[in-house]
Amino acid sequence: MKKTILIGLFSAFSIAVFNSCTKTNSQTLASKAIEEGEEDEGYITIDTSQIPDDQFGESVRYGRELMMKTAYYIGPNGKNGQYLGNKMNCTNCHQDAGTKPHAFNLMSSHDNYPQYRGRENKVLTLAERVNNCIMRPHSGKPLPLDSKEMVAFLSYFKWISKFVPKDGNFKGAKNLEIEFPDVAASPERGKVLFAENCARCHGNNGEGVYNADKSGYTYPPLWGQYGYQPGSSMHRVIKQAQWLKSNMPYDKVQLGKPYLTDKQALDIAAYVNDDSQHTRPNPKTLDYPNKMGKPIDYAHSPFNDNFSEEQHKYGPYKPIIAYWKKQGWKAVY
Repeated sequence: MKKTILIGLFSAFSIAVFNSCTKTNSQTLASKAIEEGEEDEGYITIDTSQIPDDQFGESVRYGRELMMKTAYYIGPNGKNGQYLGNKMNCTNCHQDAGTKPHAFNLMSSHDNYPQYRGRENKVLTLAERVNNCIMRPHSGKPLPLDSKEMVAFLSYFKWISKFVPKDGNFKGAKNLEIEFPDVAASPERGKVLFAENCARCHGNNGEGVYNADKSGYTYPPLWGQYGYQPGSSMHRVIKQAQWLKSNMPYDKVQLGKPYLTDKQALDIAAYVNDDSQHTRPNPKTLDYPNKMGKPIDYAHSPFNDNFSEEQHKYGPYKPIIAYWKKQGWKAVY
């Protein structure tokens, strides 16, 4: 029998505290979710109807609102400040405000930071990581670390972390993996697939579709001056393909059951991220000062190997991975 504790992802919520002498609070809540209603597919869902009626709960509610309607609150015409350079919302990538499985899930983010990030080649706090997203995909300026908005983001991440094990090992924590074909991803094939699967929502020119009051997007732009920057994770072909496989087309894919093949997802990501066809804001952004921490699908030299920028971007990836393995290195992607 299929069970769920999902009561409403857009509701206000609070949570009871379960006491245990042998488990952490997070582990207890995760176990409680399994006992009382984890879906039979093994996915943990959260009850968003139960925020405590106190100041912390108020901050959590606002944090979720910021995830869902980022541009409305802190976009170019934001109600509570102007920090974003475009009108995309966090939930466009971190779906269901970071709680959807296989969709850049954020439920362990509060426990995973501070964390080393190869892009900057240093350890970042969770607040710095939030600002990293605001400055790159959103082409914005950083939130003050003590601002109401930053505190709300962190409060929300802390709250949702209580539903998952402390070790971060739960189904849906990461996007689905890609099996790499022996050929390179093709923007040409991807263009055909984009027309068949993506253009009806994102537009033939990847411009996206605004919501009714134009405070944000129903379907976000995929390139152009209001799209994400080259330094964003979505600009990497493998990373985007994993997300596409897990989540698109939204009305055909099922949770954990892809509609696109791995090769199709890679081809669409190759087309969307083809900089020879599509412009982006701040295209000269370069990152990863440490070559060992650079993902293999990040297409800007220098590299720790002799493969070309084109192969790093589009593949085939198997030879790169094999070379890194032979050297005793871990290939990041």
